[in-house]
Amino acid sequence: MLIKNSLVFIFGLTIGSFLNVCIYRLPKGIFLKQKFSFCPHCKRRIKWFDNIPLISYVLLRGHCRYCGQRISFIYPLVELITGLSFLSLFIYFGVTPFFFIYFFLICALIVATFTDFKEQIVPDEVTLGGLALGLLISFIYPTLHEVGSHWIGLFNSFLGALVGAGALYLTGVFGNIVFRKESMGGGDVKLLAMVGAFLGWKMVLLTFFISPFFGAIAGIMLKLKKKAETIPYAPFLSLGSVISLIWGKEILVWLGF
Repeated sequence: MLIKNSLVFIFGLTIGSFLNVCIYRLPKGIFLKQKFSFCPHCKRRIKWFDNIPLISYVLLRGHCRYCGQRISFIYPLVELITGLSFLSLFIYFGVTPFFFIYFFLICALIVATFTDFKEQIVPDEVTLGGLALGLLISFIYPTLHEVGSHWIGLFNSFLGALVGAGALYLTGVFGNIVFRKESMGGGDVKLLAMVGAFLGWKMVLLTFFISPFFGAIAGIMLKLKKKAETIPYAPFLSLGSVISLIWGKEILVWLGF
Protein backbone atom coordinates (compact mmCIF):
# COMPACT_ATOMS: atom_id res chain seq x y z
CA MET A 1 0.00 0.00 0.00
CA LEU A 2 2.85 2.38 0.84
CA ILE A 3 4.47 1.82 -2.55
CA LYS A 4 1.15 2.34 -4.34
CA ASN A 5 0.43 5.55 -2.42
CA SER A 6 3.96 6.80 -3.12
CA LEU A 7 3.56 6.19 -6.86
CA VAL A 8 0.21 8.00 -6.83
CA PHE A 9 1.76 10.96 -5.00
CA ILE A 10 4.69 11.13 -7.43
CA PHE A 11 2.33 11.05 -10.40
CA GLY A 12 0.35 13.87 -8.79
CA LEU A 13 3.56 15.91 -8.46
CA THR A 14 4.18 15.42 -12.18
CA ILE A 15 0.68 16.62 -13.01
CA GLY A 16 1.31 19.60 -10.71
CA SER A 17 4.36 20.50 -12.80
CA PHE A 18 2.11 20.61 -15.88
CA LEU A 19 -0.43 22.74 -14.02
CA ASN A 20 2.35 25.25 -13.33
CA VAL A 21 2.78 25.59 -17.08
CA CYS A 22 -0.95 26.25 -17.43
CA ILE A 23 -0.93 28.80 -14.60
CA TYR A 24 1.94 30.76 -16.14
CA ARG A 25 1.02 30.51 -19.82
CA LEU A 26 -2.77 30.62 -20.05
CA PRO A 27 -3.18 34.23 -18.81
CA LYS A 28 -0.41 35.30 -21.21
CA GLY A 29 -1.91 33.48 -24.21
CA ILE A 30 1.31 31.54 -24.92
CA PHE A 31 0.21 28.04 -23.92
CA LEU A 32 1.00 26.46 -27.30
CA LYS A 33 3.70 28.88 -28.44
CA GLN A 34 6.55 27.29 -26.48
CA LYS A 35 7.27 23.56 -26.63
CA PHE A 36 9.70 23.53 -23.70
CA SER A 37 9.90 24.89 -20.17
CA PHE A 38 11.85 28.12 -19.73
CA CYS A 39 12.89 30.54 -17.01
CA PRO A 40 10.38 33.42 -16.84
CA HIS A 41 13.28 35.84 -16.20
CA CYS A 42 16.08 34.96 -18.64
CA LYS A 43 13.95 32.79 -20.99
CA ARG A 44 16.64 30.08 -21.05
CA ARG A 45 15.42 26.53 -21.64
CA ILE A 46 15.13 24.52 -18.43
CA LYS A 47 16.86 21.14 -18.65
CA TRP A 48 15.01 18.03 -17.51
CA PHE A 49 17.19 17.63 -14.41
CA ASP A 50 16.22 21.13 -13.31
CA ASN A 51 12.54 20.39 -13.83
CA ILE A 52 11.99 17.51 -11.41
CA PRO A 53 8.99 18.35 -9.18
CA LEU A 54 9.96 19.58 -5.68
CA ILE A 55 13.47 18.07 -5.86
CA SER A 56 14.90 20.52 -8.41
CA TYR A 57 13.57 23.50 -6.48
CA VAL A 58 15.36 22.29 -3.34
CA LEU A 59 18.61 21.47 -5.15
CA LEU A 60 18.65 24.85 -6.90
CA ARG A 61 17.76 26.55 -3.61
CA GLY A 62 14.89 28.32 -5.32
CA HIS A 63 16.99 30.10 -7.96
CA CYS A 64 17.44 29.76 -11.73
CA ARG A 65 20.66 27.92 -12.65
CA TYR A 66 21.49 30.45 -15.39
CA CYS A 67 20.43 33.94 -14.29
CA GLY A 68 20.27 33.38 -10.54
CA GLN A 69 16.83 34.98 -10.23
CA ARG A 70 14.54 33.65 -7.54
CA ILE A 71 12.02 30.98 -8.58
CA SER A 72 8.57 31.68 -7.16
CA PHE A 73 7.59 29.44 -4.26
CA ILE A 74 4.25 29.00 -6.04
CA TYR A 75 5.84 26.38 -8.32
CA PRO A 76 6.67 23.77 -5.65
CA LEU A 77 3.50 24.73 -3.75
CA VAL A 78 1.31 23.86 -6.75
CA GLU A 79 3.18 20.58 -7.22
CA LEU A 80 2.76 19.67 -3.55
CA ILE A 81 -0.93 20.58 -3.46
CA THR A 82 -1.59 18.56 -6.61
CA GLY A 83 0.35 15.55 -5.32
CA LEU A 84 -1.50 15.61 -1.99
CA SER A 85 -4.85 16.09 -3.75
CA PHE A 86 -4.16 13.15 -6.04
CA LEU A 87 -3.21 10.97 -3.07
CA SER A 88 -6.22 12.08 -0.99
CA LEU A 89 -8.67 11.33 -3.80
CA PHE A 90 -7.03 7.94 -4.32
CA ILE A 91 -7.38 7.07 -0.63
CA TYR A 92 -10.96 8.35 -0.49
CA PHE A 93 -12.37 6.99 -3.78
CA GLY A 94 -9.92 4.26 -4.80
CA VAL A 95 -9.42 3.41 -8.47
CA THR A 96 -12.96 4.33 -9.53
CA PRO A 97 -14.44 6.68 -12.14
CA PHE A 98 -15.07 9.19 -9.33
CA PHE A 99 -11.34 9.36 -8.66
CA PHE A 100 -10.48 10.34 -12.23
CA ILE A 101 -13.48 12.66 -12.68
CA TYR A 102 -12.87 14.61 -9.50
CA PHE A 103 -9.16 14.82 -10.20
CA PHE A 104 -9.97 16.69 -13.42
CA LEU A 105 -12.12 19.04 -11.35
CA ILE A 106 -9.42 19.55 -8.70
CA CYS A 107 -6.82 20.30 -11.38
CA ALA A 108 -9.11 22.93 -12.91
CA LEU A 109 -9.67 24.48 -9.47
CA ILE A 110 -5.94 24.61 -8.78
CA VAL A 111 -5.25 26.40 -12.06
CA ALA A 112 -8.15 28.81 -11.49
CA THR A 113 -6.98 29.51 -7.94
CA PHE A 114 -3.42 30.44 -8.82
CA THR A 115 -4.13 32.32 -12.04
CA ASP A 116 -6.63 34.45 -10.14
CA PHE A 117 -4.21 34.89 -7.26
CA LYS A 118 -1.31 35.91 -9.54
CA GLU A 119 -3.01 37.69 -12.44
CA GLN A 120 -6.62 38.30 -11.30
CA ILE A 121 -7.73 36.17 -14.27
CA VAL A 122 -9.69 32.93 -14.41
CA PRO A 123 -9.02 31.56 -17.93
CA ASP A 124 -11.97 30.54 -20.10
CA GLU A 125 -9.95 27.52 -21.19
CA VAL A 126 -10.33 26.26 -17.62
CA THR A 127 -13.88 27.33 -16.79
CA LEU A 128 -15.69 26.87 -20.10
CA GLY A 129 -13.58 23.84 -21.01
CA GLY A 130 -14.30 22.35 -17.57
CA LEU A 131 -18.00 23.17 -17.93
CA ALA A 132 -18.18 21.32 -21.25
CA LEU A 133 -16.28 18.38 -19.78
CA GLY A 134 -18.58 18.26 -16.75
CA LEU A 135 -21.67 18.15 -18.97
CA LEU A 136 -20.17 15.47 -21.19
CA ILE A 137 -19.07 13.27 -18.29
CA SER A 138 -22.48 13.63 -16.64
CA PHE A 139 -24.11 12.30 -19.81
CA ILE A 140 -21.64 9.44 -20.24
CA TYR A 141 -21.51 8.55 -16.54
CA PRO A 142 -24.82 9.64 -14.92
CA THR A 143 -23.86 7.85 -11.70
CA LEU A 144 -21.89 11.01 -10.98
CA HIS A 145 -25.27 12.55 -10.09
CA GLU A 146 -26.65 9.34 -8.55
CA VAL A 147 -29.03 8.60 -11.43
CA GLY A 148 -29.16 5.89 -14.07
CA SER A 149 -30.40 7.82 -17.09
CA HIS A 150 -27.87 9.55 -19.33
CA TRP A 151 -30.28 12.38 -20.09
CA ILE A 152 -31.20 12.93 -16.45
CA GLY A 153 -27.50 12.99 -15.62
CA LEU A 154 -27.00 15.67 -18.27
CA PHE A 155 -30.01 17.62 -16.99
CA ASN A 156 -28.74 17.52 -13.40
CA SER A 157 -25.35 18.72 -14.57
CA PHE A 158 -26.89 21.56 -16.59
CA LEU A 159 -29.11 22.52 -13.63
CA GLY A 160 -26.07 22.58 -11.34
CA ALA A 161 -24.22 24.83 -13.77
CA LEU A 162 -27.24 27.13 -14.10
CA VAL A 163 -27.76 27.39 -10.34
CA GLY A 164 -24.06 28.01 -9.69
CA ALA A 165 -23.69 30.68 -12.35
CA GLY A 166 -27.06 32.25 -11.55
CA ALA A 167 -26.44 32.52 -7.80
CA LEU A 168 -23.06 34.20 -8.24
CA TYR A 169 -24.24 36.42 -11.10
CA LEU A 170 -27.18 37.75 -9.08
CA THR A 171 -24.85 38.34 -6.14
CA GLY A 172 -22.61 40.37 -8.44
CA VAL A 173 -25.54 42.43 -9.74
CA PHE A 174 -26.64 43.18 -6.19
CA GLY A 175 -23.08 44.06 -5.23
CA ASN A 176 -22.74 46.41 -8.21
CA ILE A 177 -25.84 48.29 -7.07
CA VAL A 178 -24.74 48.51 -3.43
CA PHE A 179 -21.05 49.36 -3.99
CA ARG A 180 -21.53 51.16 -7.34
CA LYS A 181 -18.68 49.26 -8.95
CA GLU A 182 -18.01 45.78 -10.29
CA SER A 183 -18.03 43.40 -7.34
CA MET A 184 -17.89 39.98 -9.05
CA GLY A 185 -15.85 38.97 -12.07
CA GLY A 186 -17.27 36.98 -14.95
CA GLY A 187 -14.54 34.39 -14.49
CA ASP A 188 -15.86 33.59 -11.01
CA VAL A 189 -19.38 33.12 -12.40
CA LYS A 190 -18.11 30.70 -15.04
CA LEU A 191 -15.99 28.91 -12.45
CA LEU A 192 -19.01 28.18 -10.25
CA ALA A 193 -20.94 27.05 -13.33
CA MET A 194 -18.17 24.52 -13.98
CA VAL A 195 -18.33 23.32 -10.36
CA GLY A 196 -22.10 22.94 -10.62
CA ALA A 197 -21.74 20.80 -13.74
CA PHE A 198 -19.67 18.31 -11.76
CA LEU A 199 -21.28 18.48 -8.31
CA GLY A 200 -24.94 19.27 -9.05
CA TRP A 201 -27.21 22.04 -7.76
CA LYS A 202 -27.23 21.08 -4.07
CA MET A 203 -23.47 20.97 -3.70
CA VAL A 204 -22.90 24.08 -5.77
CA LEU A 205 -25.35 26.00 -3.58
CA LEU A 206 -23.49 24.72 -0.53
CA THR A 207 -20.25 25.94 -2.14
CA PHE A 208 -21.88 29.30 -2.81
CA PHE A 209 -22.73 29.75 0.89
CA ILE A 210 -19.47 28.30 2.28
CA SER A 211 -17.03 30.32 0.17
CA PRO A 212 -17.85 33.81 1.51
CA PHE A 213 -16.79 32.82 5.04
CA PHE A 214 -13.22 32.23 3.86
CA GLY A 215 -13.35 35.20 1.48
CA ALA A 216 -14.53 37.54 4.22
CA ILE A 217 -11.69 36.58 6.55
CA ALA A 218 -9.08 37.07 3.82
CA GLY A 219 -10.73 40.29 2.67
CA ILE A 220 -10.58 41.81 6.15
CA MET A 221 -6.91 40.85 6.52
CA LEU A 222 -5.95 42.29 3.12
CA LYS A 223 -7.95 45.43 3.82
CA LEU A 224 -6.13 45.98 7.10
CA LYS A 225 -2.64 45.10 5.86
CA LYS A 226 -2.59 46.32 2.25
CA LYS A 227 -5.67 48.54 1.99
CA ALA A 228 -6.84 46.22 -0.82
CA GLU A 229 -10.19 47.10 -2.38
CA THR A 230 -10.69 43.80 -4.18
CA ILE A 231 -9.57 40.23 -3.56
CA PRO A 232 -9.26 37.22 -5.88
CA TYR A 233 -12.37 35.15 -5.20
CA ALA A 234 -11.57 31.98 -7.19
CA PRO A 235 -9.36 30.57 -4.37
CA PHE A 236 -12.29 30.70 -1.94
CA LEU A 237 -14.75 29.26 -4.44
CA SER A 238 -12.25 26.44 -5.03
CA LEU A 239 -11.85 25.82 -1.30
CA GLY A 240 -15.61 25.78 -0.85
CA SER A 241 -15.93 23.36 -3.77
CA VAL A 242 -13.44 20.92 -2.25
CA ILE A 243 -15.24 21.04 1.11
CA SER A 244 -18.56 20.36 -0.65
CA LEU A 245 -17.00 17.52 -2.64
CA ILE A 246 -15.56 15.71 0.37
CA TRP A 247 -17.93 16.61 3.23
CA GLY A 248 -20.95 18.06 1.44
CA LYS A 249 -23.34 15.19 2.11
CA GLU A 250 -22.51 15.13 5.81
CA ILE A 251 -22.92 18.91 6.04
CA LEU A 252 -26.34 18.77 4.35
CA VAL A 253 -27.48 16.00 6.70
CA TRP A 254 -26.25 18.01 9.69
CA LEU A 255 -28.21 21.03 8.40
CA GLY A 256 -31.33 18.87 8.06
CA PHE A 257 -31.52 18.67 4.25
